[in-house]
Amino acid sequence: MALNYLWIAFFIIAFVVALIRLIFFGDTEIFKLIVDGTFESAKVGVMDIALPLVGIMTLWLGIMNIGEKAGAINFLSRIIGPFFSRIFPEVPKNHPATGHMVMNFSANLLGLDNAATPFGLKAMQSLQEINPDKDTASNAQIMFLVLHTSGLTLIPLSIMAQRAILGAADPSDIFIPCMIATYVATVVGLIAVAIKQKINLFNSVVISWLGGITLFLVGMIYYFTNFLSKEQIEVVSRVVSNFILFSIIIAFILGAVRKKVNVYDAFIEGAKNGFTTCITIIPYLVGMLVAIGVLRNSGVLGYIVDGFTWCFVHSGINADFTPALPTALIKPLSGSGAKAMMVDTMKTFGPDSFVGRLSCVFNGSADTTFYIVALYFGSVGIKRTRYAIPFGLLADLAGIIAAVFVAYLFFH
Repeated sequence: MALNYLWIAFFIIAFVVALIRLIFFGDTEIFKLIVDGTFESAKVGVMDIALPLVGIMTLWLGIMNIGEKAGAINFLSRIIGPFFSRIFPEVPKNHPATGHMVMNFSANLLGLDNAATPFGLKAMQSLQEINPDKDTASNAQIMFLVLHTSGLTLIPLSIMAQRAILGAADPSDIFIPCMIATYVATVVGLIAVAIKQKINLFNSVVISWLGGITLFLVGMIYYFTNFLSKEQIEVVSRVVSNFILFSIIIAFILGAVRKKVNVYDAFIEGAKNGFTTCITIIPYLVGMLVAIGVLRNSGVLGYIVDGFTWCFVHSGINADFTPALPTALIKPLSGSGAKAMMVDTMKTFGPDSFVGRLSCVFNGSADTTFYIVALYFGSVGIKRTRYAIPFGLLADLAGIIAAVFVAYLFFH
């Protein structure tokens, strides 16, 4: 119901704001802009997202099926099982969903969005198999979605590449701030959902895993900043990410050969689901993208930013960060929109300005909550999302606040 109310609110708020702009400000083009935007958003949803996703989904669902036949998914489930059994208590021990979630999180950590989406959709389908109420999101599905929307990424490669294109003196200087902000978002999302679901995080397994991940991140940051140049960071991240991804494919294939699986048939069997899955998500995807486009084209987001600026200025708080807020506000709604806003901010203020850098950290601090909800829940036919959206947005908010603090610490 939350998604239903939000979807309706997007249209009504946009209509009211557009009507005010027409009547009181004489903006005769506003409704044309909104209507044209609906057509463009619908086209983007099908032609630029869903159809290109067919090929990616077909490839990776085929690869995933090979991995399942080879036993790799069960192997991953056994390794990560003790930790996941604590934060996903409803998922049976060594269930394939655990391995699928691990693959999704791993792809996100490496900044490999194209691989993360098929893994994530497969994980959601696996969780749906053990969901007793097929129309309602289960606790495990909500925990998975909130952790996914927190956008934990080790190396924001695409953001660094865009900064390099725009002539930043040091494209990778946002690397550490992005990592800190997205880690805060992930931890806050995990803790919030755990409290809601009455999951005890104060046990040796959870603390050991979280402590180990934290130490790993701190160690990687220390190594990258003390032993590698900025150019080397970009090269290492690019090579390592893609090397690991291709190594996974090779490992799946070799494991299947070892088990005497017909690898090609296994690939075809899994790949057949790619087209069906993408067709299923098109209505959900188009519906959400059109609603987001209506809200954006009506100028609502701009007024929200102006309101924030006024509040901060009159409360005596330094408001230097507010010009970067559009990126933060659009990020939960649209990844492509946030990227476009980030680029526009860097072009306007400069890639090495405080605002330009902060917009990059905002873009790397969380993921697209509404898009992911529509995509993932839509792929398995879930209509009642329960508290998934509010808690996903809570993680986003934590990432935004952390981004502001670290940006002031590093760049102001």
